[in-house]
Amino acid sequence: MNNSRNQSLIIYALLFVAIVAMVFFQIKQQPGTDETLSINQVAADIQQGRVKRIVSEADNRLRVIYPGGGAQGDLEKIAQKEDGVSLVEQLLQFGVSAEQLTPDKVKVEIQPPSSWLSILSIIGYVLPFILMFVLFWWIFRQAQGSNNQAMSFGKSRARMFSGEHPTVTFDDVAGAEESKEELKEVVEFLREPQKFIQLGARIPKGVLLVGPPGTGKTLLAKAVSGEAGVPFFSISGSEFVEMFVGVGASRVRDLFDQAKRHSPCIVFVDEIDAVGRQRGAGLGGSHDEREQTLNQMLVEMDGFDTDTNVIVMAATNRPDILDPALLRPGRFDRRVTLDRPDMKGREAILKVHAKGKPLDPDCDLGSVARGTPGFVGADLENLVNEAAILAARRNKKSIGQSEMEEAIERVVMGPERKSRLISEEEKRIIAYHEAGHAVVGNAIVEADPVQKVTIVGRGQAGGVTWFRPDEERVLMSRKKFLATLTYALGGRAAEAEVFDDITSGASNDIEQVTRIARTMVTRLGMSEKLGNMVYGQKEELIFLGREISEQRDYSESIAQQIDAEVRKLVDDAYKQAQDILKKYRKELDAVAALLLEKESITREEFEKVFPPPVSKKSGTPQSASS
Repeated sequence: MNNSRNQSLIIYALLFVAIVAMVFFQIKQQPGTDETLSINQVAADIQQGRVKRIVSEADNRLRVIYPGGGAQGDLEKIAQKEDGVSLVEQLLQFGVSAEQLTPDKVKVEIQPPSSWLSILSIIGYVLPFILMFVLFWWIFRQAQGSNNQAMSFGKSRARMFSGEHPTVTFDDVAGAEESKEELKEVVEFLREPQKFIQLGARIPKGVLLVGPPGTGKTLLAKAVSGEAGVPFFSISGSEFVEMFVGVGASRVRDLFDQAKRHSPCIVFVDEIDAVGRQRGAGLGGSHDEREQTLNQMLVEMDGFDTDTNVIVMAATNRPDILDPALLRPGRFDRRVTLDRPDMKGREAILKVHAKGKPLDPDCDLGSVARGTPGFVGADLENLVNEAAILAARRNKKSIGQSEMEEAIERVVMGPERKSRLISEEEKRIIAYHEAGHAVVGNAIVEADPVQKVTIVGRGQAGGVTWFRPDEERVLMSRKKFLATLTYALGGRAAEAEVFDDITSGASNDIEQVTRIARTMVTRLGMSEKLGNMVYGQKEELIFLGREISEQRDYSESIAQQIDAEVRKLVDDAYKQAQDILKKYRKELDAVAALLLEKESITREEFEKVFPPPVSKKSGTPQSASS
């Protein structure tokens, strides 16, 4: 685009110069006065003795000088003589005698042509032709460029990165040790392919990286290229598909041709589900282009020989919608799963992102890792960046633990909304609501410890009660689910207990409780009456890539039992929350009063007011918000 703009500017500049030159040349060609004398009139003036001097210039132009009078000085007029005849000969023809052309009567001067006027004259005649040539050349180039663009429409748009100077290696990838171990075989094959070929071994032709968004699939693919020191072709799945049929298949062919020329190398297709979705799910001809692109990719991957040394890597977070032919042995025959990192992995990721950033000595990355269960690499990178921004905003020279803790809350719940104006009565209701969550959760053995309680709004929530586990957990027990239901309803129970009324502040709590209770009954087999069965099959249309309905595979009587079981779980949890708050009403009032005074209290401040009546067990992270 910039080249095209520069060419246009050059053309406009040439046009401007040409116009200026031609105008200037024409001005120089024009006489200096409005009156142009004929050679006959000049001869008559000479005979009458009125001419003082005649200067013959280029292009047969004559400057005739007449003696003037007063302050005006000599007068000058322009005349034009005939071409091919000298000035003296023409004057003699019109009756001027030789005696009248002597220097003492009329001085005749022949002025040689100026070199710059000659050049300007030549330019004035030649420039239009040069300009026409340049214009035709420019039009031809534009047409040729458009043709080249049309011809290159089917070329691959993959970006090639050289492996000679790798910027990413396995050292830059943390929290995915098992995945790195699986991919070290790929690196070894690219470095020493003969070791495998001599034994008749076949390295996987395709490696599919599967994991939630932000777990580092693209980063891991770049690390494989950096470790192996080979070229790396990167392209997104959506870049194959265009509105014109056949373009995607052409780009696939061109991509694999480039890869074979640069082998050994890695071809990385990000978000392959954009082009690799299961065939036969389209709604008409609009999906023919995507299916043709997928077919061409299947053919190209089958065409690789064992000595081609080209490995195809792809990333997706939706492996369930990929075409089965794409996942069979010989194509993407190895699947590497990148799951959410555990606490140890999160700490390693935090150390990677904290490199080059000044940290306070009291900044404990292990504590931050414990407080961020469920975070992926992208979340942790954002967390460290938010902490650095907070430290800079506070004019600090290093990042402290307080910035890290606040960054966690900003990433999860959004920034604080301290400027929001609420009445004292609403502030009191929110304080009791959040105190209800905290007191009920603290009184239940299976609930996670209270980490922080605040009545400062974050996001859409008026206040937040933060529950954080002390240890990592993979499984969720029925008792843990019931505890979650109970303390999630603690805010509503506190409103009813203290104010004898309820508000809309518990809307998010009720939604969360209903979802958990229904999942327990219909998905997890945690209902005594309905037993260990799954009720309702999720239906999913592949071309949409999302759940759009649930197929009801049970009778009406079972539906009534499901509703009754869900209601029973919720009602029992609410009754238990009410009983706890009546028992610990004094502690509820004390926590609410402390919230009204300080707005936010930490775990230590909360436990000073209400020490845990029982030993707390570790649990999964939960937060209750109003």
